[in-house]
Amino acid sequence: MTAANEHLAKYEEVLKDGVPTAAFSRLMIGNKHIFKDKTVLNVACGTGLLCLFAAKAGAKHVVGIDKIGFMAQARDTVAANGFKDVITLVEGRIGDTSLPFSEFDIIISDWMGKCLFYESRLEEVILARDKYLKKDGLIYPESVSLYMAAIEDSDFKEEKFGFWDNIQGLDYSAFKPVALRDPLVDTCDIRAVVTQPYGFKQFKLSDVKKEDLIFDETFALTALRDDFIHAFIVWFDVSVASTHSPVHFSTGPHTKSTRWGQTIFYTRETPAIAKDQVVTGHFVVQPNTENAHDLDIRISYKLEKKSGSEIDGDEATSGESASESLSYKMY
Repeated sequence: MTAANEHLAKYEEVLKDGVPTAAFSRLMIGNKHIFKDKTVLNVACGTGLLCLFAAKAGAKHVVGIDKIGFMAQARDTVAANGFKDVITLVEGRIGDTSLPFSEFDIIISDWMGKCLFYESRLEEVILARDKYLKKDGLIYPESVSLYMAAIEDSDFKEEKFGFWDNIQGLDYSAFKPVALRDPLVDTCDIRAVVTQPYGFKQFKLSDVKKEDLIFDETFALTALRDDFIHAFIVWFDVSVASTHSPVHFSTGPHTKSTRWGQTIFYTRETPAIAKDQVVTGHFVVQPNTENAHDLDIRISYKLEKKSGSEIDGDEATSGESASESLSYKMY
């Protein structure tokens, strides 16, 4: 596969992801009165799909901006759908590229990345909002919320990390801590989830600042049953609540899968947890000091011993308290 095809495959994945594309379509086509005769800026426009939705909703003019190697094909797509005079696609980045309007009524963007922030375009949306959005302008989506839960995942954890203990009769366990630092992006089976979900962070796009993307938030996860914790998972929900036809979608394990999946953070230990027991901790996010496009994530957790808990048949000791401080890197 060529580099160009790999790049196109990324946009193909976006177009095939029916959950967010349907949500953005409902947002605009279902609220035509909001978009009619308005100027719309689509940040990180990709192939121009959201631009086309806005044009179909009656926008007066739509400007899409992105640094994409298929801008010529995107422009041809705009023309093929009859919106050549309504949609202008600009190749470049917000902040260093001139746009045909000095301000816009509405900003839209499918900016979210894996674990919400990895490879996200949120900083560009913030810059566009502060530079181009009218004082009473609208920005969609309106808010995003981060959620967390713990999962039981013994088989895959053993498959992914246990093999380091014996490779052709050789001890490679020194590499296991390094392997554990890499989060996995995948879709979890809802049956693996062992705690209630916990919403630990929300961002409102109308006032979020770049500094807000560095944070330290607490969590408290209540066990649904007696089981073991092999990992924590994180996902996000996207919401537009103020419109006549509200829009909401989730990237969690309880709903239809999306291209973002869930981000899985495996633990070194395997603590036992009893029904209604609570595991507490901190979730810390900041850009990597050497490469701002990478994310450094820390999870520290504590599980207090609960008397009367008996769980058999795993490597953990029943009812023991546990605590760890774990570092991860998304790159």
